[in-house]
Amino acid sequence: MTFRVHVRIVPRSGLLDPQGQAIEHALAALGFAGVADVRVGKAIELGIDAPTAEAARDEARAMCARLLANPVTEDFVIEADAT
Repeated sequence: MTFRVHVRIVPRSGLLDPQGQAIEHALAALGFAGVADVRVGKAIELGIDAPTAEAARDEARAMCARLLANPVTEDFVIEADAT
């Protein structure tokens, strides 16, 4: 079965996020008050053939650990849906 796997990668909380700060300041300059703690990350969608959703998530987790995310500076969340 093929699963659509969504990986959301964000900088770890407490680490400097210059892109997030730039967006936060730009939004304030444009008059969007009340926006705080902007974090910029990346989203990756994968099609993974696996016997179960948990197996697809495990494979994506291994991909994140080895390539997709920097485990020192980034956290990631993985969701899998049957296609």
